[in-house]
Amino acid sequence: MCCWSARVRYLRILVQQLTLGKMIMIRSAIGRKLSLVISSLALFAVAVGASETTPAADSPNASTMLKCATVCSECQVQCDSCFSHCAKLVTEGKKEHAKCMSMCVDCAECCKMCASLCARQSALSAYACECCVKCCNDCVSACEKFPDDKTMLACAKSCRNCVKECESMAKMTK
Repeated sequence: MCCWSARVRYLRILVQQLTLGKMIMIRSAIGRKLSLVISSLALFAVAVGASETTPAADSPNASTMLKCATVCSECQVQCDSCFSHCAKLVTEGKKEHAKCMSMCVDCAECCKMCASLCARQSALSAYACECCVKCCNDCVSACEKFPDDKTMLACAKSCRNCVKECESMAKMTK
């Protein structure tokens, strides 16, 4: 029975990742708003599903891994949102946002990988968490260069939460 609950959680995270992957391909003004709604709904589904199931008994760190997967997924959404925001600013001629734009999209990819590995309780999740910590720290540095921008500050906050969770996860699984 516990094996099934782990599989259900894995499938929910996988569906979320597929939904979020489609979000990256949509870049129109309407598409950005729609993708944020889809991402929010996917995260809600994962959160509701996580509260309804218990962690698999086959891993002593299952609940911590699931929590890390959720935080990484939330960070991915925030980084993708910040990427879209920066892309808009760059197209308006604010070239100083180009580095942050690049950092956010790369950080989002790292967070997505980490969320997937943690959700399926992979033996490689500790390494993914270590990588995610480095990427998120770099993203925080890039976003905090614009202290008056609410979107970038929200991205930095999400990355700091992700760093905290991934550091804790990496220590537990090593």
